[in-house]
Amino acid sequence: MLIYTFVYEEDSGNSHNNKIEINENLFKRIARDDMTALDELYAVTERIMYAFTLSLTKDHQRALDLMQDTYVKVLSAAHLYKPMGKPLAWMFTIARNLHYSNIRKEKRNISLEPGEISDNKRFSYVTDINDRIVLEGVLSLLFEEEREIVMLYAVSGMKHKEIAESLGLKLSTTLSKYHRVLKKLRKYLEGKEARP
Repeated sequence: MLIYTFVYEEDSGNSHNNKIEINENLFKRIARDDMTALDELYAVTERIMYAFTLSLTKDHQRALDLMQDTYVKVLSAAHLYKPMGKPLAWMFTIARNLHYSNIRKEKRNISLEPGEISDNKRFSYVTDINDRIVLEGVLSLLFEEEREIVMLYAVSGMKHKEIAESLGLKLSTTLSKYHRVLKKLRKYLEGKEARP
């Protein structure tokens, strides 16, 4: 039985550990249409998958839709999963591929509705104005890989080593990108504060 474990500490001053354990045998059970196994996988990965899909879509509702599509795809493709100790990387690949597929479909379809979602509705679930500014900055200012790193670290609480492994990057690359992102966001936020 293979179990893939993430252990991370919240960096907000709390010293408690959170463990995320993904039993790779869940995929075998899911392949046999065991819905309990899918529920277990969802319960363990929901927060991380939300952070990842939000980093791709830059929109709360689209992130939820992409998450749902990802779990449906996991259900239909679980028989293809090869236990290698990287179940999240496999799920991230599915989500990323679905996202790009959706983008291609949207480009082919001509919208009959005028305008896009207004900025007021786009982040309506974020009530704190400072959180909204930071979220808008993260989602609009950063490149996709930068968003993935920041959202996985900040929202799901993954350690940089875990993020690097899940995204297929070197730890040094992940750390340097994260620190560059912080500088970029700091400049962005300072620019927002300087405006009347």
